[in-house]
Amino acid sequence: MRNEAMKIDKVSALGVPMDLGGGRRGVDMGPSAMRIAGLERAVRSLGLDFEDLGTVAVDAPERRDPRDPKARFLNEIAACCRELRREVEGVLEGGTFPLVIGGDHSIAVGTVAGISSHHHAKGEKVGLIWFDAHSDMNTPETSPSGNIHGMPLAAILGHGPDELVKCGTRTPMVDVENAVLVGVRSIDPTERALVLDSGIKCYTMREVDMLGMHRVMKEAIERATDGTAGFHLSFDLDGTDPSVAPGVGTPVPGGTNYRESHLVMEMAAASGKLLGLEMTEINPILDERNATARAAVELVLSALGKTIL
Repeated sequence: MRNEAMKIDKVSALGVPMDLGGGRRGVDMGPSAMRIAGLERAVRSLGLDFEDLGTVAVDAPERRDPRDPKARFLNEIAACCRELRREVEGVLEGGTFPLVIGGDHSIAVGTVAGISSHHHAKGEKVGLIWFDAHSDMNTPETSPSGNIHGMPLAAILGHGPDELVKCGTRTPMVDVENAVLVGVRSIDPTERALVLDSGIKCYTMREVDMLGMHRVMKEAIERATDGTAGFHLSFDLDGTDPSVAPGVGTPVPGGTNYRESHLVMEMAAASGKLLGLEMTEINPILDERNATARAAVELVLSALGKTIL
């Protein structure tokens, strides 16, 4: 992978079967669902090399005590994210493109920590586009559930428990000026203040409706690449409408349609500045004949450069 209008030659996939961060079981099977949906074959069809690095170890909830009800399974999630950080750094040091497959969205702490740390060592910053129905900016003090999959973006921006905030070598992992939320339509009342006070650029579905996805992504990419080496795209499948991705744990009506979702990925690819990609919150238990994993594979191909012509 070369950074300066990057060209992706090889994709390294990492599965993270994390389901400690949410309140519903099943997302731990997301990586397997995407493999079954033909991820490797699809990526190779683009003429890219592909390696599957297997899965990062995650403790089963039945074997652990969630302890703090305000941040359930914090230590276990933090340990997994530290290991994921090391794996992602290794992928980048090897010159290949990291594709991380979840698992719930708490894994983004580890993914972004790896990308941020790798570039921090070279004196560079990174940007972040967070595609999600939810803002994921709770902290243990504001979360109504204590579920950490609602906290990762806050931690990446420097808010929350040290176990997450300091997962990487740079704090914050991403400067808020280079972070963008896209597709948001569900924010907890208690986290709204942090979203507003943080200064993060947030394109809710209202802005998507009014401006169109092309303008939203153009502006998001400009912000995420301003003074950075490039950006990571963290893609929660519940950011799309349930008609596109029915198998997610926290579906919210009114998300992006099929073409809008692909335009997000196509514009990320066309920017030449995509440093990494993760797909999260696929829950096969709630799915319809693996439709969500199949849609996720198709979206990955668009992010890797597949075009209509």
